[in-house]
Amino acid sequence: MSSNTTTQHPGGSVIRTDVFSDARVRRHNGGDRPQAVRDVNLLRAALASSGDIGYVWDLVDDSIQWIGDTFPVFGPTRSDSIRDGEAFNECINVEDLSKRLQSLSRHLQAGEAFDCEYRLRREDGEFVWVHDKGRADLDEHGIPVRLAGILRPINRRKQQETLLERRASYDDLTGHLNKTRLHEALQNAFSYNKRYNVPGGYLAIGIDKLSMVNEAYGHKIADALIVGVGHRIERALRVTDQIGRLGGDRFGVVLGQCDEAGMVTTSEKILEALRASPIETPNGNIHVTVSIGGTVFPGLIQTAQEAMTAAESAMQAAKTKGRNCFVSYELSEEQRRVRRENLDMGERIMQALEDDRIIFAYQPVVDSLSKEVSYYETLLRMKDPSGDIVSAGAFVPVAEKLGIMRFLDHRALEMALDDLGRYPDVILALNISSLTVTDQSWLRTLVSRITSKPSMAERLIVEITETAALEDFEVSARFVSAVRALGCKVALDDFGSGYTSFRHMKALTVDVVKIDGAFVKDVHTNMDNQLFVRTLLGLADGFGLKTVAECVETEDEVRVLCDEGANFLQGWFFGRPDVDPPWRT
Repeated sequence: MSSNTTTQHPGGSVIRTDVFSDARVRRHNGGDRPQAVRDVNLLRAALASSGDIGYVWDLVDDSIQWIGDTFPVFGPTRSDSIRDGEAFNECINVEDLSKRLQSLSRHLQAGEAFDCEYRLRREDGEFVWVHDKGRADLDEHGIPVRLAGILRPINRRKQQETLLERRASYDDLTGHLNKTRLHEALQNAFSYNKRYNVPGGYLAIGIDKLSMVNEAYGHKIADALIVGVGHRIERALRVTDQIGRLGGDRFGVVLGQCDEAGMVTTSEKILEALRASPIETPNGNIHVTVSIGGTVFPGLIQTAQEAMTAAESAMQAAKTKGRNCFVSYELSEEQRRVRRENLDMGERIMQALEDDRIIFAYQPVVDSLSKEVSYYETLLRMKDPSGDIVSAGAFVPVAEKLGIMRFLDHRALEMALDDLGRYPDVILALNISSLTVTDQSWLRTLVSRITSKPSMAERLIVEITETAALEDFEVSARFVSAVRALGCKVALDDFGSGYTSFRHMKALTVDVVKIDGAFVKDVHTNMDNQLFVRTLLGLADGFGLKTVAECVETEDEVRVLCDEGANFLQGWFFGRPDVDPPWRT
């Protein structure tokens, strides 16, 4: 059936390599054996130079033939015993076997590409990562009869990927979580504790006077001290706690389920662990202490970032207090007053939503040439039970801080769509917060309301701020594409406040750019503002984008903006926001 050749491996081992039998070569090459042999030899040479291994698996009689140097993957002789599919499967790491079988099944049954990576056990017990890529041959009835493919050893690439993944998650010096992953761990703990109403804690830990060690002994000894402190802290924690290095001389610790008393106890254990004995370094033993600040959550702390900031503040207080101690974060009287006011405002917002007292004020946006109203921007207002109107500046920042802005954005969407449905001649612009850019339920509501109403979609402009767009550019770009695919337009609001590059502006594929009012103010006398506006308008025109100048208040500003080529103007010069717009009467 087949013949064997032998090749001498550079390490001295003799490798037996099967090639196609004469009969098989003649069957596939019309009897032209010399040409077929040359082709196989060329294939073998190519595989030898690349380090790959070829194989042909006869699916009818379940026999496997190998082509090339099998030593790197199987060892000196193991390939001799791997002659069928079952024997090969026994070499695959049990954690990877199902993945390989699933990929193979999809290829043989559905025609999907067979391309997967897994680990093979060598003769010496070591595992080797391989990239397996192949294609099945079918008979006249469409039944797979043979699978030919290539095994490529990829250990080096996998090691590099593992290294990169580790560097993305862990601190190179200490091996603890890095700042990004520590923040994620805190956020996860925060979400869990808030959902199940259990307390948690966060500690910020700073090594006292590390700069003096660095100046006296150098970076190498300071690094050894950081590593030693990290180990002491870790040994003082529970197995469920998580430690990370924030950089420099600072560590952070997430105490997943821990009340105030537990946080104090843990902090005392850490302090005592470092007081008890010096840290060993290449330069000898060095005594070191730490200062610790901590906060419990959720309580008054509403986000993971707030917890980190609060603990850092408490740690600085511990250093001021004399170092080598723990300080729990406490709000000042002024902070408590502001927090109480914010919570009161949050209750007022939720009650207003329930009582249908969230309304719009509409501000006109005019065409710069005709000075006629082109569309209206919808601005949130809250009506008090007494009938007084509360401006957005008084409650929107609080709503964002308390995490209830999504409720307002959903209500705003419903109100805008109701207006568009009732008044077929009006065009509206709707502002949304950065949170809503990632809110799939908001997008689903928009889709359900306008999918079958293209005329309504054409009259809706969705405005996102430049700062929101930059928070997660890829998510923002997908959101913009989804909204525009529905037929709506998208405007980038407050342009210039977030330092968006013009490449970003083009990549977002928005329809309208709104110039931040700070650059419009006194544009007729402020040369810097005039240069910015002129540059932006020229580039926007080159990109095919419409422009709106916000906060226009004087006739001089109107004149300069029109001369520079702004398409639309908005501001008190043309009309203040009005809860009773003229098109409703």
